[in-house]
Amino acid sequence: MTRGWSWLPRPLDPLASFKAKVSVLVGGALLLASVTFWFVADWPFRYALLLALVVALVLTQILAHGMTSPLREMTAAAQAMARGDYSIRVRASSRDEVGQLAAAFNAMSADLAAAEQYRRELIGNVSHELRTPISALHAVLENVVDGVAEPDTATMRTALSQTERLGRLVGDLLDLSKLEGGAIVLDLDTFDVAEFLREAVEHTHADVRTHIRVTPTDLVATGDTARLHQVVVNLLDNATRHAPSGSRVVVEAESTRNGLQIDVSDDGPGIAPAERERVFERFIRGGSTDGGTGLGLAIARWAVELHGGTIEVVDQSVGCRIRVHIPSGQDPSGHDPSGHIPTRQPHSGEGDTK
Repeated sequence: MTRGWSWLPRPLDPLASFKAKVSVLVGGALLLASVTFWFVADWPFRYALLLALVVALVLTQILAHGMTSPLREMTAAAQAMARGDYSIRVRASSRDEVGQLAAAFNAMSADLAAAEQYRRELIGNVSHELRTPISALHAVLENVVDGVAEPDTATMRTALSQTERLGRLVGDLLDLSKLEGGAIVLDLDTFDVAEFLREAVEHTHADVRTHIRVTPTDLVATGDTARLHQVVVNLLDNATRHAPSGSRVVVEAESTRNGLQIDVSDDGPGIAPAERERVFERFIRGGSTDGGTGLGLAIARWAVELHGGTIEVVDQSVGCRIRVHIPSGQDPSGHDPSGHIPTRQPHSGEGDTK
């Protein structure tokens, strides 16, 4: 019934104040009642008064409908939300305080719907991601216990790889919860970029060659090395998993006019233009089925954004190139509340390879 009446005209919507609407409602009802009573003054008094009251009540219902409908709709929507239905929206056509409340209610409903959808997707995705390595690890251990397989080096290496995969997934989920909860505070420090990249490369394990180029060779930057290390390692892990065996992954860092730029490129199949933004979303793996959790690039994006920077997939003729830009911008006191990373540029050169 409420939904059927909600689309009736609301003549008082143009008024921007609820008090003004009440004034118009009371004044209009009194004026119409008086005019009606004047026209039927020759009637018996009780009939004239009754007709005036009826006319005033009809006008009140017409005018008051638009004032109270949003409140009734919000009540019905709140009851539906309590049952888990976040799809109902309130008609917010008025400009007064009730209309602003209805608009805020709609925004809240949309946010709750998005949060509920994310919760369901997260549970489903995490369950799926955990099931695969647990099943594989269970199969390996079951074969060992049943005597089907010997606990030799190859079997134990298989079990170890599955436990490492579980560890990466749990670590990614913990980082994800910290980033989304705002629990991470940047710990800025000055570091040598070339040495920083070499340490990050040492944490990757894949049958590809990694080449590091730093311009200038003694480039120095300031930032949260733990978070930036996480960014580079995740990008290298993504590149090495998609690069063909025996190919090369290139890591380039240079000082730009606005800060520090790091590129990680590989010779893999690349990323289609339509998918380049989605690969930074949670559990999106760009069609890969190689065991990645789908969280690495999402965590890299959030860590870069903590520094006030950007991360994107840029055009490259062969393979994939992901570019990270960290802007510079310290204040004269040397404190940088935004987490921006300044760089200095002594001279030009090129780094070493691994």
